[in-house]
Amino acid sequence: MASSLGLRSLYSLLRTRELPPDFLAPALASTPAPKNQQHGFSTTAAVNARRKVRIPVRQRKDNNRHRGESALRRTGPKYLLAMMKEPLPKPVLDPARRSKVQVDPKHGLWGFFNSEKQPLSTPVEDYAHGRAWKVGELSQKSWEDLHSLWWICCKERNRLATEAHERKRLGLEAGDFESHKRDMVVRKTQKAIKQALTERWYSWEEAWKVAESDPEVDLRAEPGTPAYKPNIHEDAQDEEPRQAASAAG
Repeated sequence: MASSLGLRSLYSLLRTRELPPDFLAPALASTPAPKNQQHGFSTTAAVNARRKVRIPVRQRKDNNRHRGESALRRTGPKYLLAMMKEPLPKPVLDPARRSKVQVDPKHGLWGFFNSEKQPLSTPVEDYAHGRAWKVGELSQKSWEDLHSLWWICCKERNRLATEAHERKRLGLEAGDFESHKRDMVVRKTQKAIKQALTERWYSWEEAWKVAESDPEVDLRAEPGTPAYKPNIHEDAQDEEPRQAASAAG
């Protein structure tokens, strides 16, 4: 009786320690998949081995039609990819052996750099600037001058933005205050240019309304003909008193 109880306790101890849990029994009882259903990523080597045909290296093709496709989206390259056995070029580390590249000194991309063609300006150089243009000064400029001044301001702001991005990339903080002050002066000039052009537009509209009510102005005149046609009789009547006054004097 004692021996039977000892065997039962030993059997239960071995069962709890070595055997897996009961909920894994169906998974363990399932039969493994046959070997012919297990494929690797590529079947080219196996197919060529069954054929027993030696194909030249240059004529070998990949028999996997789904090569390069995404396993999730089933998408691949839009065109065939080619490979060449040429060696990759090596960088020339010696500056004396590098080829000299001819660059146009008047290239448009130089507008993103300062006058010295350096990637960064010193804080002293950015702080050395004058005041912004005033509206009264700009109202006396021609259309061509205002157009040129506007694009000069745009180039200056592009240069400041390029240097700010370069300082951020390098982790530099010196020069941010001076660059911001210079940018504010340029923006004030651009604001003054807009205001001068707006006032000029309003003046042109008022002059157009006055010309519409003036009988001596023909706003619908043909190209090449004068739009202003003064009254000759009124000019002659005004000229006679002036001549008499000059003769008496």
